[in-house]
Amino acid sequence: MAGDKPKLKLAVYWAAACGGCCVSVLDVHEKLFDVVSAADLVFWPIALDTKYEDVENMPDKYIDLTLFNGAVRNSENEHMARLLRKKSKTLVAYGSCAHMGGIPGLANFSTREEILRRVFEETESVVNTDKIRPVPEYTAKEGVLEIPEFYNDVRSLSLVVDVDYYIPGCPPQTERLLEVFTAIVTGAELPPKGSVVGADNKTQCEECTRKKSENKKIKKFYRPWEIKDDGETCFLEQGVICMGPATRAGCGHRCIKGNAPCRGCYGPPSGAIDPGAKMMSAIAGIIDEKEPEEISRVIEDIADPGGYFYRFSLPVSLIRRKVQ
Repeated sequence: MAGDKPKLKLAVYWAAACGGCCVSVLDVHEKLFDVVSAADLVFWPIALDTKYEDVENMPDKYIDLTLFNGAVRNSENEHMARLLRKKSKTLVAYGSCAHMGGIPGLANFSTREEILRRVFEETESVVNTDKIRPVPEYTAKEGVLEIPEFYNDVRSLSLVVDVDYYIPGCPPQTERLLEVFTAIVTGAELPPKGSVVGADNKTQCEECTRKKSENKKIKKFYRPWEIKDDGETCFLEQGVICMGPATRAGCGHRCIKGNAPCRGCYGPPSGAIDPGAKMMSAIAGIIDEKEPEEISRVIEDIADPGGYFYRFSLPVSLIRRKVQ
């Protein structure tokens, strides 16, 4: 794949995320040989003993491509986001957390104070009568100890630095990563800066092969474990919340093929301002009740609508966080 071209310099960074995106990079399997033949990994903390100082000493724009996965939750994440932006020619928000805030972004339904109080004072397994909290800097006899500052808000990568491209997914499908990497290596024409790549503009519903009726109407919502899925009918028509109407395609609807409703990790299709609002609109259109009291009863069946509708996207939504 590389030919006589000089090798690209590739970096991968893990911020506030679970690590699944880093694993997805390894999931290229034998295609890894094509990757290493075309690129040298110059920074990947989970695989290489490269220090932050080494990155700081790199010339600006030294790195050809950085895959940044994870949200920006603390001061270390922000420092590395700004540093890698400075050192990279192309910065990609890789995965749902970098793209939209992801699962860590659900913390925006709480405040920093509420989270610290719960974790260090109120959790059932904690005994902390002095209510000691971690501090960013502490002087001990061995010297000054430092830990990152814990921010009040979780932010997506684009809310901190300029992002060139977005590859969605929790984690992104390996095939999509290879497509984007190959395009960069071969010099193929890429979409305009700021585009979501490795995904489609149509919705999951348009790609899904489950049976759908033209006028779906339901009177009750269920949790997935409360019904016996027939394996064929649209989840929404069975009363199970599926984010398909508000989620872009491109993953091959693998969750649905595995008999699980779409979670929304690929984000909203182009033109959708807010994924939660789009999903609420879809829900409103299928409730088979006329009276306000009955409509309210049906809606009450939806456990944790915020967690359902903004599971991956709260930091970039219209509401961003709960009002303090």
